[in-house]
Amino acid sequence: MGTMGDMTEPRWLTDEEQHVWRAYLHATTLLEDHLDRQLQRDAGMPHVYYGLLVQLSQAPRRRLRMTELARSAKITRSRLSHAIARLEKNGWVRREDCPSDKRGQFAQLTDEGMDVLRQNAPGHVAAVRQAMFDRLSPEQVEQLGAIMRVMAEGLEPTDAHADLPWLR
Repeated sequence: MGTMGDMTEPRWLTDEEQHVWRAYLHATTLLEDHLDRQLQRDAGMPHVYYGLLVQLSQAPRRRLRMTELARSAKITRSRLSHAIARLEKNGWVRREDCPSDKRGQFAQLTDEGMDVLRQNAPGHVAAVRQAMFDRLSPEQVEQLGAIMRVMAEGLEPTDAHADLPWLR
């Protein structure tokens, strides 16, 4: 990042890069809205809550430390705490204190939460497939996967002290 005394010209986006950037923003906004509306309509929950249930369902004993869940979901601890409170109210998740760390807690997917996930997974997968994979060729799917992995690797620092919202 330049300083006031740094007179070098920024590397502006080319016209093609600008078109790609805007198309990316447009598509990802529409996709997230599409998936959120589908889950709100069919399951009464936002997409981010569904993602939390999925992560818990795939964890050993269907439970994760809250800090690990925040890190893997890429959301702040306060947003996670609010989401887990809502999921607890529905009976889909329960919190447990961590015996080895008095400040730590686990989130555990309940049997009821697992049932909700099983009931809603087919509709969600259909929405993902319709919005994304049915529109792409196998080659495009492969390319998109490669591109997203490169982007994610470049954006997620491995430094334990990185200033990332989900680590706060």
